Amino acid sequence: MARPRNIKISFIKTPSPFFTFLPVSPFTSLLNKFPSLRIHRPYYSSRPRSYLFVFFLLILLSLLGLSLLRLVSVSQDPSPSFLTLLSPPPSHPPFASPSSKNHEPVVLSRSATMPLPAHPVSGNATAEEAEFWAQPDGEGYRPCLDFTIQYRKASAKISKEKQKFLMVVVLGGLNQQKIQIVDAVVIARILEAALVVPVLAVDQIWKDESEFSEIFDVDHFKRTLQADVRVVSSLPSTHLGSKPTINTQMPDDVSPLWIRTKFLKELNRGGVLILQGMYSKLSKNLPLDLQKLRCKVAFHALRFVSPIEELGDQFARRLWIKGPYIALHLRLEKDVWVRSGCLTGLGPEHDDIIRKIRESQPQLLTDRLNMTNTQRRLAGLCPLNALQVARLIKALGAPRTAQVYRAGGEPFGGAQALQGLVEEFPNVVTKEMLAREGELSPYINRSSAMAALDYIVSLSSDVFLPSHGGNMGSAMQGHRAYVGHRKFVKPNHRGMVGFFEDASISEAEFSSIMKKMHRRHQGQPENRINKRSSSDVTTFPVPECMCRHGNRSLLRS
Repeated sequence: MARPRNIKISFIKTPSPFFTFLPVSPFTSLLNKFPSLRIHRPYYSSRPRSYLFVFFLLILLSLLGLSLLRLVSVSQDPSPSFLTLLSPPPSHPPFASPSSKNHEPVVLSRSATMPLPAHPVSGNATAEEAEFWAQPDGEGYRPCLDFTIQYRKASAKISKEKQKFLMVVVLGGLNQQKIQIVDAVVIARILEAALVVPVLAVDQIWKDESEFSEIFDVDHFKRTLQADVRVVSSLPSTHLGSKPTINTQMPDDVSPLWIRTKFLKELNRGGVLILQGMYSKLSKNLPLDLQKLRCKVAFHALRFVSPIEELGDQFARRLWIKGPYIALHLRLEKDVWVRSGCLTGLGPEHDDIIRKIRESQPQLLTDRLNMTNTQRRLAGLCPLNALQVARLIKALGAPRTAQVYRAGGEPFGGAQALQGLVEEFPNVVTKEMLAREGELSPYINRSSAMAALDYIVSLSSDVFLPSHGGNMGSAMQGHRAYVGHRKFVKPNHRGMVGFFEDASISEAEFSSIMKKMHRRHQGQPENRINKRSSSDVTTFPVPECMCRHGNRSLLRS
């Protein structure tokens, strides 16, 4: 009897015009991964019936075994037992490549990005210095990402979704992109859709063409979220010909109900939804499980790739080994002065350059367009310059010999812009100064990688202070709280203005005023529920993502 011919069924449809704008390589690889499917007609042989009986018996036993395995397996990683969280970390290096462990479950106590330990206060320090380096009281708060049983039951279906896919294009610098990635995961969960690894758009200011996989560890991202949302590297071949729903404008403060009402019907029909321009559009006040998911993404899933993580860790250790250090995020770049509408403090020549840029590109100016520079400054809307930062940390007790790590881009005005800080604290260093020959070469003109290095070094600092509000400061505030409420000084811009300009106040009096003004703004636990409704849970993780758990930490470094 002749064998039947093979019948080929093609999976691939002609891609829609949208996909001609996306990188070719992922789709080329898809074509290679999914060859035409071959269907064979069954070929029966005249074997004895006893063989058939044994064969079917083996199948039944296999199915029974799989059912038992499902019963005893842990279906949801985010709620490991207390003993699991307290178990000692594995012996593998902290930044080992995860490529060989794609199918291992992720233990959250080991997946969080942890800083180096804070230094104990030296016995040789003065009382003022000891107060400056002392860490705030965490009041017993520790991470608690215990999801509800309803959430975990729904995960069984959502984590295996293969029909609906969400694609997102994220904009801005590194920390702005992270906010959008967090919300993308939450929106995928709301829509019960699989998430395609986000596309990082090229920002008009930063000009960085890095892809997600060049900044973040994709395998770790997928594994950490495997119980919450299915994450795929690219659209499957079955959806390349789909007509996607594309949305580039979303109103502020949208709820899960709005998301489902707006997109679910079309997503069910077309199978692909593409979102862009979603920065801070999703409501900051979501159901508890979704708030916990935000923390899981921000503090556990979004880990930098090993080369960046390892280099940042080396920079931090080169400082840490010499003693405690301060990290300052100085927002003194040209675009910050343009956007803020404030004077640089560097003199008429520099102010005139900023004024001309602002007049030629008025769209760059942020809100409150009708305010003058003086009104903005008095309202506390202007960045602190280097001299003001130096006066503040000196008033709070920082010793002149303190190591100071300066995070951020190149300041407008160069060395002149930093003069006030360097004169008061001569041990100011940057990643460029910490790097050995060739270490930063792979990251030239890659602003996101450079920002990631700043982030890693800043996270391990004993004290962190931002000179201006922004995404980096907010991200650092939340992350430092999540890993044990590390000291985070939040400058009271509005309260300080008058004292900066009052020459009649002595240094001792100024120091006393600054300490009193910032006593409750140094990284102590802050309840998000008591904040403005626009406060993000990844900035204020108490109480949704952190609870009181006695004296032992649920995260182990």
